[in-house]
Amino acid sequence: MRFAKMHGLGNDFVMVDGFEEILDESTLSQRAIQCCDRHFGIGADGLILILPSRVANFRMRVFNPDGSEAEASGNGIRCFAKYVYERRKTQETSLTVETLGGIKSVRLTTRGGTVESVRADIGVPQFTRKAIPMRGPEAGEAIRERFRVEGERFEATCLSLGNPHCVLFVDRVETFPVERYGPLIERHNLFPKRTNVAFVQVLNNTELRVRVWERGGGESLGGGTGACAAVVASARVEKTARRVTVHLVGGQLRVEWTGDDHVYLAGPADEVFRGEIN
Repeated sequence: MRFAKMHGLGNDFVMVDGFEEILDESTLSQRAIQCCDRHFGIGADGLILILPSRVANFRMRVFNPDGSEAEASGNGIRCFAKYVYERRKTQETSLTVETLGGIKSVRLTTRGGTVESVRADIGVPQFTRKAIPMRGPEAGEAIRERFRVEGERFEATCLSLGNPHCVLFVDRVETFPVERYGPLIERHNLFPKRTNVAFVQVLNNTELRVRVWERGGGESLGGGTGACAAVVASARVEKTARRVTVHLVGGQLRVEWTGDDHVYLAGPADEVFRGEIN
């Protein structure tokens, strides 16, 4: 199976072209586990499949390192867009991509046939517990929701961006024990389908420092939809404006929650190498 290794701010993916490769549906989860293993495989935060679509320009499937399938990926869709353009599968710089989290739109900035950056429409955030999903009254929202984890009290704002997010504000994110509380909150009984977790430090009205614990994958250097969720949550509880620079472990992303209620994510995507795995 031929592949390309790509990343957005260190949030890395094994990209497999479903137009060229024969894919066995029954083995995809196990294939993701094998490919993403950093010791016995290629090593990645996810396996992404590039596929044809009947309702959009392309279809993207994302598998986590534990074999579960994700609804969306903010960094992944930027890598996806760079892949299809630079492989000349399209000449368009505005694309639609079908995902489990809905149809997403992306716009590419290119120069000389190379993609320099990608701006993705992540969609409209949903705050109801039913949409996240989250236990409790279906029409209710989880804004400044209080809960306990191993005796510790937390306050979170939760939302869906096609995939579930739990956003917590902390005083100093660099020293916060993300590796301890990330997996506990991911699997908290409030979230029947588990959740991504963003730990957020507000720097000022237009800047956040964020660490993201991804459902099924652990802490990410990037975390695109996690960065978007952090901005939406911080704006919703009036901690920041709606156009924010997000500082992640792997670099910076630009996120804007616009007046039409859509969330836009902009940042780089890079190809590291190509190869073949047995």
